[in-house]
Amino acid sequence: MSETKSLLAQVEHAFSFAQKQVSSLIERDPGFYPLYTDLGRWRHSKPAWTHWCDGFLPGMMWIFYEETGDRRWRASAEEYSRVLEPRKDDREVHDLGFIFYHGTYKRWYEATVREGAPDQSLKDVVIHAGRVLSLRFNEKAGCLRSFHGEDSNFIDIMMNVGVIFYAATETGDAALLDIARKHCLTTRRTLVRGDGSTSHEGIFDLATGEFLRQTTQQGYRGDSCWSRGLAWSLYGFGTCYKLRRDPVYLEVAEHNAEYWLSNIPDDGVAPWDFDAPGNGGRVQADTSASAIAAVGLLNLADMSTGGARRTAYRDCALRMMDSLTRNYLGQSIEGWEGILRGGVYHIHKDLGVDESVMWGEYFFVEALQRTMHLLRGR
Repeated sequence: MSETKSLLAQVEHAFSFAQKQVSSLIERDPGFYPLYTDLGRWRHSKPAWTHWCDGFLPGMMWIFYEETGDRRWRASAEEYSRVLEPRKDDREVHDLGFIFYHGTYKRWYEATVREGAPDQSLKDVVIHAGRVLSLRFNEKAGCLRSFHGEDSNFIDIMMNVGVIFYAATETGDAALLDIARKHCLTTRRTLVRGDGSTSHEGIFDLATGEFLRQTTQQGYRGDSCWSRGLAWSLYGFGTCYKLRRDPVYLEVAEHNAEYWLSNIPDDGVAPWDFDAPGNGGRVQADTSASAIAAVGLLNLADMSTGGARRTAYRDCALRMMDSLTRNYLGQSIEGWEGILRGGVYHIHKDLGVDESVMWGEYFFVEALQRTMHLLRGR
């Protein structure tokens, strides 16, 4: 009981700190949607590589509003979400689920539902984004193509395909449902390995649709297990199961979880790649991967049928949250502008290494929310 109270106090403190850091960010740099810090600062001149994180800042504001009821967070969340609406037609990225399903308009719509006045126009934006994302489907390969090329599928897309399932479910569109289902099955067949680990990228023959090889853009090697990719898969397949209740999706998510539980270090903080060699005995951590996986594991704990499995998922998630809130908050370094230190964006390009990253911020805040609910309910 004392351990539970101690962790709850840490998590509540981290949630308050997160609100402080986001408040400072939007006061210091209004209208700015950052991606990763450089030496702890959000504003810098280093490149973005791709434009995919804008939904995470307002997404945190929606979570703050959900937990506090503070209308100032509601106003800021609406302001930062509304600017992104034109991106529902963005066909250059595979990340519309991150922007509209996880971060902005779906949470906005759910807020109106809780208040007893559902705003269908907000749901329509999410549905539209799902339809646009489905246009990336390669019929021969049986999957959605990544931003990196017509022949490429990223494991990251498992976090975005949920917006297509959502659109299909809300409209009864069988064609959309088929696209999302085929993407999941192709990803399962080509990017999820027998031991539950994942590859970052799969390459297909455009003429025949044949799967050619596993490779990576951000992992150590094509045959290694990039930790953030594994977390995307664990969380993403779990979300698809929640939306469709297809046991195949739950099976994949649990397979990913078993690999995670078997390979995570004792402190619960993932290395940037589970197969990466150490640098002088130390492997660079990626706290963002652990934040994503923490939410994914808590989700799985609610959906899995085995009691021992549910307990193992929750225990691992809480161990990760204990370490993240105890050792990686930005408050430990004077002037640090992010919430969660120790994240990694792109190690090969030397972008956002051992920094705060916006997806790490968002999923950490989501993990804090989920952990508070769990611990307060005990």
